[in-house]
Amino acid sequence: MCGIAGIMYKETGDGRNTSTGQALIDMLDGCQHRGPDSTGFALYGDMQPGHLKLRFFVGSGSEAEKAVARIKQILSDHSATIEEDEIIGNNYRAVVEFSGNLQKLSYDLEHAAKVISIGSSLEIVKDIGGAHDVDATYHVHNFSGTHGLGHVRLATESDVKPEAAHPFWATGFADIAIVHNGQITNYWKMRRRLQQRGFEFNTDNDSELIAVYLADKLQQGVKLEEALKTSIDDLDGTFSFLVSTKEEIGYAKDRLAVKPMVMYETDDMIAIASEEVSLNKLFPGQALNTMEPAPGTFRTWHR
Repeated sequence: MCGIAGIMYKETGDGRNTSTGQALIDMLDGCQHRGPDSTGFALYGDMQPGHLKLRFFVGSGSEAEKAVARIKQILSDHSATIEEDEIIGNNYRAVVEFSGNLQKLSYDLEHAAKVISIGSSLEIVKDIGGAHDVDATYHVHNFSGTHGLGHVRLATESDVKPEAAHPFWATGFADIAIVHNGQITNYWKMRRRLQQRGFEFNTDNDSELIAVYLADKLQQGVKLEEALKTSIDDLDGTFSFLVSTKEEIGYAKDRLAVKPMVMYETDDMIAIASEEVSLNKLFPGQALNTMEPAPGTFRTWHR
């Protein structure tokens, strides 16, 4: 059992005046009982043309120093210029100027350190513990942006460790993230098909598969809404998931609809979560006109 959450402010300009980080913390606090082991956030903010935001797990002490040195060497090899960087918690964060082959850079960096996310707009922050624990280390509440995803995880098939936490980014593709509640039963079949076409995977988590599957569709020119439609037929299992790009947010539910999802929409925003209590956290004391997406449905929202 896990909990997912997503929010998008539909008309916020560059997103600097919306407290997306705090909203996601509140939403995840409402469903933390669904996943006490780890918590994560996919945060979308301002973009700088020609720049990428990178996050890595590097550990601490000498381990971190060695990982950062490897990362910097690969960035130099790819002519990526570091404009700012810092170590925060067990993360190394860097903003680089880059105009080369993103997929090649991504795969090379994955061999140097555990990449959390790469994007012009996206940054993923995740770690063990609850929403407030992660916020205390990484100051998620300070993030102002346009939209984002959140996840609380109950570890059932892998260890409780930071790299097993959600969200997952689409390895090799910028600005695509996924949060997922459920299980993809044809995971290995789908993964092998993508690997045969040259895609790399860095975890055995089926959520990473969903992200790469959707990113591949988008790269081929398929609209996100159509990619979500085909995912319902191509992915076997029970699932409710949210996906985001730098411009869109969307959901898909399998036809059995075992995994819960509820949403609330106004002219200004869309909020989706596993449980209504997460939405109530955004509007305490108010009666909300919420709805539960029907089985086998999908939808997207575009800023």
